[in-house]
Amino acid sequence: MIYKVFKQFVVLLSGCILLISCSSNTIFDQQVVIPDGRWYKNEAVKFEVNIADTLTHYDFDITLRHTTDYRFSNLYIFLITRFPEGKTSRDTIEFKLADPAGKWLGNGWGSTRDNDINLKSQMRFPEPGSYQFLILQAMRTDTLKGITDVGLRLTEFVQ
Repeated sequence: MIYKVFKQFVVLLSGCILLISCSSNTIFDQQVVIPDGRWYKNEAVKFEVNIADTLTHYDFDITLRHTTDYRFSNLYIFLITRFPEGKTSRDTIEFKLADPAGKWLGNGWGSTRDNDINLKSQMRFPEPGSYQFLILQAMRTDTLKGITDVGLRLTEFVQ
């Protein structure tokens, strides 16, 4: 009897989480798996986003999943943006993954940690069209071990 009630509770809780996570204001949410958790220096993670509305404000987030075997407390990336008309911009961004005492930031249990990092809030795209975002690891090592997933999320900004 207790098992049946617990099973129903888990199914109901899973359904609620699914409904909450499927927010209607998310216009793009994609993660790319890094094969074998080995991110090579010149291997870009690519995202293609079509933007039709240039008046809407968006929150622009990078999502990261890493293992506790990752040997650094931070991660530097290069973010290359290719605009619809052909211009390109390149930014260097640092993400803190652990506090000064070495405690991992983000969510998770066991050996996996998830981080949602807001790059820009209330951002507007200057023109409609297809944007390409390339993310490269910018650490001082050719093969970065322990980063398992890299993602990009765009959500409509809601006040």
